Formats: sequence, C-alpha cells, structure tokens
Amino acid sequence: MTESEPLIGEPLPLDLVNTRPAGADLLQTPEQLGHWLRLQADRLPGAPGRPSRADLAAVHAVREHISAALDALLDDCRPPAAALRGLEAAVSAAPAVRRLTWTAGSLVATVAREGDSSARLAATLADAAVDLLTDPSIARLKRCAAEDCVLLFLPAHPRRQWCSPERCGNRARVARYYHRHKAATE
Repeated sequence: MTESEPLIGEPLPLDLVNTRPAGADLLQTPEQLGHWLRLQADRLPGAPGRPSRADLAAVHAVREHISAALDALLDDCRPPAAALRGLEAAVSAAPAVRRLTWTAGSLVATVAREGDSSARLAATLADAAVDLLTDPSIARLKRCAAEDCVLLFLPAHPRRQWCSPERCGNRARVARYYHRHKAATE
C-alpha cells in the first residue's frame, strides 16, 4: 500500500474523506475518481464507469460536507448546519425509489435513484454519510495517532490507534525500534 493509494475498508463516508490525506487529494481527476469507484464497486453498484467532471464536483461537495460534520464530532461539537443541509440536499436531489420486480417466482424489492449520474452518486454517498452520522458507533470515531496522518477510522478494537497497521502502524513501530537501538548505542 502506498501513500498515493486510497485507504479503503472503513465505512464508505470515511473512505471518501480519507481520499484527502495530509497535503494531498487522491480524487483530483475523473480518472482518479473512477479508480476509487472501482475499489468501492461492491458498495457502489451502478456507479459511473467513466466519471465526468460533474461527477467529480458532486463527490467533492459531498466529501466537504461529510468532512465538516466529522471534524465537528471529533471535537465534541455540533456539526455545522451548512454541512448537514448540504448532505440533505444531496440525498433529496436523487430520491431513492423502491421498485418491485417479479424474479424466479417471487417479488424482489430494489432501490433505484432518480436523477442524473452525478446526483445519483452524490445521493448514494450522502445517504451513507447520514447512516454513519446517526449510527451510535460514530462515538468511537478516531483520527490516526501518527503525527503526519489525518485519516479517520472506526476502531473495532479500543486499543487501535492507527489508520492502518501497514501504513502508519509500521512506521511507528520502526521509529520506536530505531529510537530504542539508537539510545542503547549512545
């Protein structure tokens, strides 16, 4: 895993916010967005295969709203009203409609969103953010303990302190080893 590769595996809204590590943006172009969408294909079925600049702008807007809300929660503050209104607007711009289809002798309900591809993508991401922000697990939200890392995660274990053991956890262990051995030789 490299610093230029998006970190995935957290809830979808955190994966989206984590596309902006310290001093970088991993979603600067429609091609980079396409790569991220392919990494998230199991959670974003129907996402555009070749995202447009409009898709990118819509995703950036939702990411900003999610980020503002999460930053406030990390500081034990009320999320900004503008961020919450932005998420609500994104969800309502492409309403979800349940459709019934007859398949193999039974009814199956599927959810389809109205609107253009940008609105549908933004609504799906904003809807996931609403689910996360209202889930009790959001109280466990943490920022990576590495000094130069700003990535967020929901720890499955209370002692977890890094966004990724392969990324920041390994760097911290190597630094501790270096300092122990450097001190022993002095």
